[in-house]
Amino acid sequence: MSKNPREIIIQTLITEKGTHITEDANGYLFKVHIKANKIEIKDAIEKIFDVKVRKVNTIYYKGKPKSLGRYSGRRSDWKKAIVYLESGESIKEFEVLK
Repeated sequence: MSKNPREIIIQTLITEKGTHITEDANGYLFKVHIKANKIEIKDAIEKIFDVKVRKVNTIYYKGKPKSLGRYSGRRSDWKKAIVYLESGESIKEFEVLK
């Protein structure tokens, strides 16, 4: 894909589950480009935040069907990445990408 790291990482995700992952396992949630693979996500996080990534898990979400009156369609598909950092590493500016 060879994209700019800012094109791969779309935004941070702040959720209750994400907060537990950050506290317990030093992991962070990101919404990422749908065609990005784990290696590209790892490289992008390491370049943007200057940290060492231990592992990356990805989850693919299908868009939900939605309707407004007689008009119907569906939301876009999207991909979430859970990025686990090495011990001792942290992302201080985590909420900046929103």
